[in-house]
Amino acid sequence: MDNLWGIDLGGTKVEGAVLKSASDPQVLFRDRLPTEGHKGYDHVMGQIKKVVDKMEATLGYKPAKIGIATPGTLDPGQGLMKNSNSTSLNGKPLKSDLEKLLGIELFMANDANCFALAEASMGAAKEKYPHAKVVFGVIMGTGVGGGVVVDGRVINGLQGIGGEWGHNFLDESGGPCYCGKTGCVEKVLAGPALERYYASISGQSKNLKDVYDLYRSGDSFAIQTMNRLTHFFGLALSVVVNILDPDVIVIGGGVGNIDLIYSEGMKSLEKYVFNHRLDTPVLKPKLGDSAGVFGAAFLAN
Repeated sequence: MDNLWGIDLGGTKVEGAVLKSASDPQVLFRDRLPTEGHKGYDHVMGQIKKVVDKMEATLGYKPAKIGIATPGTLDPGQGLMKNSNSTSLNGKPLKSDLEKLLGIELFMANDANCFALAEASMGAAKEKYPHAKVVFGVIMGTGVGGGVVVDGRVINGLQGIGGEWGHNFLDESGGPCYCGKTGCVEKVLAGPALERYYASISGQSKNLKDVYDLYRSGDSFAIQTMNRLTHFFGLALSVVVNILDPDVIVIGGGVGNIDLIYSEGMKSLEKYVFNHRLDTPVLKPKLGDSAGVFGAAFLAN
């Protein structure tokens, strides 16, 4: 069987999908259960097993391997989960525990890596640049993350932090980050960070969509906020382009819906990148919230 099996372990849902093959990624199965992370680590593992059992019952066989997208990262050195906002997973040997529970080999990567892999393998990058060798996937939402895909493989890295541009230093004005540093990319460019900035200069709390609407109606505080976004977007992403020089970049997450990124943000990127021009295409994603589970499936390719 060359079907690709994937699980997306999220904060609210455990989703399973089976794709026909890497070359023909038709969806043969897709279903989900609530994660119910508040019930603890063992319960989450049980929910994953229920989804896998249903996949096996539907497809009629047990796979040799499954890919799984996780919040946070498996530390390659220790085999323990870290940096997960689903805190019951942190410090736990999730991969080895699940392999014992399921009796199946697991390939694991964080959700940003799986987003990048999905968009590179069957999404926006694949559609527009099918011969791209290096794809950088960006998540800009409640947090900022990223994933690197080279020749169809995720680059997890020695410490499991490959692609984590969200915790590079960007600007002191971002303030303290939960990671222990100050001024991280995430503290400047994530949705909540931009909302905090708008509130700090306007005295009013607004969600980012409303701030963008106010920008278009000429609100001076919203204009400052959007200028902050586009300026620092280019500055932050230029570091990635200078190091990786990817063939294509795909932007996911709610902040990526702001069209200014693809105009003014690109002008900023061109200004800061180490070249006399900018050839790097930056795309909106194609797969939406399907990217996690589809990327997980491609981990098992």
